[in-house]
Amino acid sequence: MVKKRAGIFILMLCLGLILAGCPKKQVVVNREQPSFQSEEAKRREAERAEREAREAKERELARIREEEAKQPTGGDLEKSLIAKKERGIEGEVFETKMLKDIHFDFDKYDIRRGDEEVLRENAALLKKYPRIKVQIEGHCDERGTVEYNIALGERRANNTKKYLISLGIASNRISTISYGKEKPLDRGHNEEAWAANRRAHTVVLSK
Repeated sequence: MVKKRAGIFILMLCLGLILAGCPKKQVVVNREQPSFQSEEAKRREAERAEREAREAKERELARIREEEAKQPTGGDLEKSLIAKKERGIEGEVFETKMLKDIHFDFDKYDIRRGDEEVLRENAALLKKYPRIKVQIEGHCDERGTVEYNIALGERRANNTKKYLISLGIASNRISTISYGKEKPLDRGHNEEAWAANRRAHTVVLSK
């Protein structure tokens, strides 16, 4: 009985020594992972910033191309010019359909409301061609004396010039002349012809 207990004791003692001698399993923490994730995040952020910068540049180029497309080329106005036989106040005169006429009521020189938009369009065109100078001709219908119509045509031309100046066109780019009733557009002798002849006509002067 005593030997049996001694055997058990020795067995338990050996088991304890074995367990005590076994090395504990160590947990290895991979400390490189956070660094790897940080570098990956930086790379993705750099790619995103580069992509956004490229897209912004493409949008800006598209906007510039769109704005350029709206501008008339230098040849648009030049191709529309037709030289007149007589010279203007400051040089050779050219007709163009790109600058529109305005018309006046009988014996009046006030700018009519409906013609204000025409002058705004003319002013916008002149702003796109800042080197162009123009001459405004005042015309009248056949009624009245030559002297009276010369004075009336001058008022019409000057009022047209003043309106263009109010829209931002420099005064030194605009000359005026009155032809009175001497150069009618329509040689008829009725209300329709007279209405057509009461006008301010704009021509281009050579540089």
